[in-house]
Amino acid sequence: MEKENSFRPMRRIKQALSREECESILSSASCGVLSLCGDGGYPYGVPVNHCYENGKITFHCAKQGHKTDAIKRCGKVSFCVIARDDVISEKRTTAYISVIAFGTAHIVEDEARLREIAGNIGKKFSGDYPDDCLAETEETIRNNTLCCVEITVEHMTGKCGLEVLRERNGK
Repeated sequence: MEKENSFRPMRRIKQALSREECESILSSASCGVLSLCGDGGYPYGVPVNHCYENGKITFHCAKQGHKTDAIKRCGKVSFCVIARDDVISEKRTTAYISVIAFGTAHIVEDEARLREIAGNIGKKFSGDYPDDCLAETEETIRNNTLCCVEITVEHMTGKCGLEVLRERNGK
């Protein structure tokens, strides 16, 4: 759900990516940087492997630590994925594509949702080992050590650099 008045409009609108492209990038990327309000009010950015589906970014993490403490303290987060970052030395620029999403994160408590999130992560990252992933999920649920986070995306933008824009326009 888009909170129209809570977020700044993108300044370079001609470089904006469509919602569909943003979602595709979030879905296909394996890693993004989660930014939270950390200890002492300092920003805390941490890379996480994630899944994106139906307006939700999900990942698993430790039950204790800086990340979970920050989420419990303040659920407002941002999440950034860089899909392309090609340095063009001779032009002193980069050809980049990135997406940033803003939303509210919470620790998932529902066991069925924990299984669903862990299953999605397993499908994306386990490759040829899906049975091992299922067994590990069940063990961590049984031992009460599985922690999953779900971010409900409230706003997202994507942007490509001028070099990418020129490529797309055939210039």
